[in-house]
This record gives sequence, C-alpha cells and structure tokens, in this order.
Amino acid sequence: MLEKIDLSKKLDKKAYRERMDELEPRIALLQRALKSKGVPVIIVFEGFGAAGKGTQINRLIQTLDPRGFTVYSTDAETKEERLHPFLWRFWTKTPEKGRIAVFDRSWYRKLLVDRFEKKTTKKEVPTILDDINIFEKQLTDGGTLIIKFFLDISKREQKKRFRKLLENKATKWRVTAEDLDRNKHFDDYFRLADEMLIKTDSEYAPWTIIEAEDDNFATVKILSKTVHVLEERYQKECQAKEKEIDGRFDNADWNESVLKKADLSKKLDRKEYDRRLSELQKKLRLLHGELYARRIPVVLAFEGWDAGGKGGAIKRLTRALDPRGYTVNPTSSPNDIERAHHYLWRFWTKMPKDGHIAIFDRTWYGRVMVERIEGFCSTQDWQRAYREMNQMESQLVHHGAVVLKFWLHIDKDEQAKRFKDRQENPEKSWKITDEDWRNREKWDLYEKAVDEMIIKTSTSEAPWIIVEGNDKYYARIKVLETVVDALEKRLKL
Repeated sequence: MLEKIDLSKKLDKKAYRERMDELEPRIALLQRALKSKGVPVIIVFEGFGAAGKGTQINRLIQTLDPRGFTVYSTDAETKEERLHPFLWRFWTKTPEKGRIAVFDRSWYRKLLVDRFEKKTTKKEVPTILDDINIFEKQLTDGGTLIIKFFLDISKREQKKRFRKLLENKATKWRVTAEDLDRNKHFDDYFRLADEMLIKTDSEYAPWTIIEAEDDNFATVKILSKTVHVLEERYQKECQAKEKEIDGRFDNADWNESVLKKADLSKKLDRKEYDRRLSELQKKLRLLHGELYARRIPVVLAFEGWDAGGKGGAIKRLTRALDPRGYTVNPTSSPNDIERAHHYLWRFWTKMPKDGHIAIFDRTWYGRVMVERIEGFCSTQDWQRAYREMNQMESQLVHHGAVVLKFWLHIDKDEQAKRFKDRQENPEKSWKITDEDWRNREKWDLYEKAVDEMIIKTSTSEAPWIIVEGNDKYYARIKVLETVVDALEKRLKL
C-alpha cells in the first residue's frame, strides 16, 4: 500500500486556511450530530516516527468540544497490562455512545514497534492479526465508527526531522535510540508497516494513508476524510428504518434437546458429599496457589435456571480459594454506563489478570437468552453474538486462560418447589421476585434458547458443562470436580 504513495504533495498557506475555514465548523457540527445519535467514534493515528501524529491530533481536537473526546497515548505495555490479553487495555478504553476516542498509536503497536524489536514473534503475528480484525469487526458491528490514519514520510525526511529535534534542547528528549535504530533500518520497518496495512485494511475499518511530509496537506486530508466519514455515518443514521423482523425463536427448534438428555435423577448422600467436598476443596486450595505461581488466569462462568443452585456452587468453590486471588462478578441488567458501551465491554473490564480467577454469576450469555427473549436487542444483534462470544473466549484461551462454562440445570417441578421454599423462609424470601415468576412462564422459550446457545458456543477451548442440579449435593460436587480436573490438566501442560 505504501510503495505508490506520492509524498511530494503540498498545500500553500492560503489554500490551507481556506480549506480549514470550511472544515473546522463542519467537524464541530458533526461531533454534536453524532452525539445526538449515540454513535461512538474511534480515530486511530499510526505512522512512522516523526511523521507528525502529535501535531495532527492537536489540529483535529482543536475543532472538537473537549467534553466529548478522550486522547489515549499508547506506550509499551505496563506490568499490569501484560497480565491480560493484549486487547484488554483497549477494550477498557473503547468510547461510550456519543463520545470520541483518539488513539496516538494503538493496538497496532504489537505489529509495528513490538514486532520490529522482536517482542512480538513471527509465530504470534497471524493470531494478533486475527484478534485485531475480530476486535474491529465486533466494535463496528456494535455501532462504533472506526477511522484509521497512517502518516507516511520517507526515510530521508524522517532523518531530517530527527536531526532537527536533536539540535534543540527542548525537543531532544523526544528522539530515542530506538527511533534512530528504526530510521537506520527504515526499509525493514517499512515492510512491517506495509504488511500490517494490507492485512488489516477492511471494509468496516479501512486505512487512509496520509502523505505527511507537508503538515498543511496532511491536516487538510485528515480533516476532509473525517468530515466525509462522519457525514456519511450521520446520513445513514438519519435514514435508518426499522426493518427488524421478530426472529427470536425461528431457529431454535433443534432436533434434539441438549437439556432434556440430562439425567436429573443423579444424587449424592450427605456423607459421601461431605467426604468429597473436603477432598476437592483441599485440592483446589493447592491448585489455586500453583495457578498464581505460574500466572495462569481462570474464567468460570455460571448460568442456569432461576433457583438452579448457582450461588451454592460458587460458595463451595470460593471457600477453597485465597480471597486475594479471585473475584465474583454478579451480572444484573446493565446500568446506564454499561448500556452506553458495546455489550462485551463490561465483561472485558472484569476479566482476570494472570494468576487470578474471575467467577461470573450470570454472564455475557444474557445476550442470547434474556435480551433475545425479552426483545432487548435486535435479532441481528443476538444472532451475531454467538460468533462474538466464541471469539472473545478464544482470545482468552490463546492468552493462556482456562475457561469453563456451567449450566445449572433443574426441572420445572424442582424450580417450583424451590421458589415456594424461598417464599416461606424469611431468610431467603429476598431471593424470589416477581420477575422470577414471569420468567418461569416463559420456560419453554428459554429452554429453546439455551439449547441453541449451548450447541453454538460449546467449544473444545471453552466448553459448556451441563450440571444435573435437582440434587444440590451432586451439582456442587460435579462443579468442583470439573474445575479441579481442568486445572490439573492445564498445569500438566
């Protein structure tokens, strides 16, 4: 992509001022317009060292309302960031609806600076490319507008700019030994950049190459492109019509029900339960210490019927764990801040760092259950979510995490019995709500949705484990045994 770029393009001061007088008010107007439509915007600046990214970001944001954007400068990963999948630090910075996030370097650092410095190995590159393309596709599918600029200058121009910076005491610090090394091996860095641009240039998040040897020309091209893309998106938002067809249950009629195959007659007597519980909790306590020492993250996801026993199973797990090394994340309806982001954002922010355990009491799978059945998202949204959730879990596993997903299964009669017990017990009456009874009336719809969810998202990397839960003792032991077995296998690897 870079070989054919004409870097001689220039713009005189008069033409520059005329174009800026036209573009600046339009960008300010479009910022307000897209805010009213609730469109999140990400603007990425990448490019060769000394190409003027800082200058161009400043010129762009001077046209914007400062209350509506945030600028992020991406340096080498911190110690904390290295303990997470590499996209975690960018997921946590994705903008809410109506806001703009500007990245001075971004997730592409992994394919440019880090790759040049051999911090990213050749073997890692295909996975990183896939992860980045998936990340951008998930964001754009969720409504985010992504604009990507790559600022291009020649080796000669870069060397000239470095020399000028070094001659001034006030700017000398901006040129590092690594910068000079990249200029010395400019052709190698050029090839890495070109490969990155080609393999991450997509219809949903295309690159715009900026001829950056003349600052005025670069500024006008960046602002012109930004105006064009923002106007195009605003028009699309204005013209959008409701074409949503209710397809909540059209594809949920499976030949065989996964849930109905579960043998809910399985039981365990109290004596056997106590013996195995003690053994498994001792093992888990030792495994937790080993996980921390080896920096292996663990994600345990719990779903199931209301009163299915999720809380009891989680309690028996956590009793064996060091409280400094795990977090239980109860998931309820998203709050205003969470609704203003991509639906996966709130879960990415709670993923464990290496060596820690994150337990989710209800999860991202609400997208294809309650949100689907209650009509809280469109058919297109929940149908796309199966792929997005598989991709997220795959990224966690590739980072080194153990991911296990439990469905706590009981039958309708057992649920009714537990609901009644809760209502009659003053210490447990808070657990039963009108919403629980309303959900019970939709049992058959939920059963179909759960069957489809399990079939489409149970993978070898992140399997679903159906836990026969009519007998609480049996269910708790099965959960513990599954976790212990999975952790032992992971540690052997």
